[in-house]
Amino acid sequence: MVRRSQSFELQSHFCSDKSDKLHPAKEPDRHPPSLISRPRMDHGSAFRASVLLACVIICSNVLCPVGAYLYNNRYAGDQVFRITPSNDEEVRVLKKILGHMKVDFWQPNSAALICQNATVDVHVNRNDTRGLHVRLKQERIDYRVFISNLQKEIEKQTGYRSSRKRRSESQYDYEVYHSLEEIQSWMFEVNRTRSDLVDMFSVGKSYEGRPLYVLQIGKRSRHQKKAVWIDCGVHAREWIGPAFCQWFVKEAINSYPHDSVMRRLLNQLNFYIMPVFNVDGYHFSWTTDRFWRKTRSKNHKFHCRGVDANRNWKVKWCDEGASSHPCDDTYCGPFPESEPEVKAVAKFLRKHKKRVKAYISIHAYAQMLLYPYSYKYATIPNFNCVESAAHNAVTALYSAYGVRYRYGPASTTLYVSSGSSIDWAYRNGIPYAFAFELRDTGYFGFLLPESLINPTCTETMRAVKAIASGLLKKCETDRERFPYI
Repeated sequence: MVRRSQSFELQSHFCSDKSDKLHPAKEPDRHPPSLISRPRMDHGSAFRASVLLACVIICSNVLCPVGAYLYNNRYAGDQVFRITPSNDEEVRVLKKILGHMKVDFWQPNSAALICQNATVDVHVNRNDTRGLHVRLKQERIDYRVFISNLQKEIEKQTGYRSSRKRRSESQYDYEVYHSLEEIQSWMFEVNRTRSDLVDMFSVGKSYEGRPLYVLQIGKRSRHQKKAVWIDCGVHAREWIGPAFCQWFVKEAINSYPHDSVMRRLLNQLNFYIMPVFNVDGYHFSWTTDRFWRKTRSKNHKFHCRGVDANRNWKVKWCDEGASSHPCDDTYCGPFPESEPEVKAVAKFLRKHKKRVKAYISIHAYAQMLLYPYSYKYATIPNFNCVESAAHNAVTALYSAYGVRYRYGPASTTLYVSSGSSIDWAYRNGIPYAFAFELRDTGYFGFLLPESLINPTCTETMRAVKAIASGLLKKCETDRERFPYI
């Protein structure tokens, strides 16, 4: 019998028997920041022209890091709807309405997962917003617009900064979002300056040829230590993920001298940190499409690009919760591990599976802590140990700012999905496999402001430390049913 998920969060986007109201925590208001003044071109001086051209380049890469002045204003007038169908008929009608439109599902990530009394967050193109308003009112389906102009929200997420602290690790600003190039430069700097605790290596290359860098964090030891794997940025648009991975590295190495818990963890464990799993997609989300989710591999039969890197693992591949159509956001790929990013990480974890005792993947958004199974409604053999670890993690997280997380098996807490990394890790002998869905529950969605990086990462740090600390203790389980613990 499947045990129902424990709850540290009252509100949910997802299928449940109860209709919970949204009670967002106090967040900063949405008033847009003042824009920077741009320099005027002096046509009388070739020298000045070249200097000003350099200024423009600096502005586009430093003040406006997402590229050509925030995606060439492509999201102006786009809206994000929150729709709540209250019965099966409304679910059927809503699926039909959205099926005839080209929309970007935020939560859940496909129309097939829409169910009654569960909110649906969907990004709608400006040309379709009026029509959707009319249809929803005609059908009397409950909805509201929680982002009325998506372009303005994108501009507010990163804002316009006059400077970026990125020249050295000691000056690096962990409370802003960073481009792939900045993150990789930071990794090299941390590796250079903290060689006592850090070792940097690559597990392979992406589809577009970018290196897949990993940082190993831990005190060097002659004997083999247990290890924890943490990856971030599997889905490109979830920027808070890479921000957390960087935050974890910073906190681990800086607190090692004075934090007894962290010192014990780094002395007895190794942490493999992959700040950006989907490097091609993440880069694309900065330069071209802020809400890109998948990898960037090409499909020979369709113009659509990319595969969902969390549906491409060799475990119940391309079954329920995944799509076989290349244009869908949950496309499982042409075959398991078709994506070089997934294949490279899977190869590394298989090689080190005797030492890796915990796999943690950081996602957003929903405020949840999930564990196997994702692909079926069943209880894992070491349920008591994993459930206890999850409870301790969300309790530790709650202790920071009172933010509530739901936790439980992914299939019952979120939705059924096949080919996921946590199911693969568990199937391959890693006894503790978790996926975090970080802040928030939809007020900002994928556009979590930089002002919330610090609290989000601070509380998540407590949760991860709780999981890692649990690995140093024994947890009794049924070894006959789960012999590789």
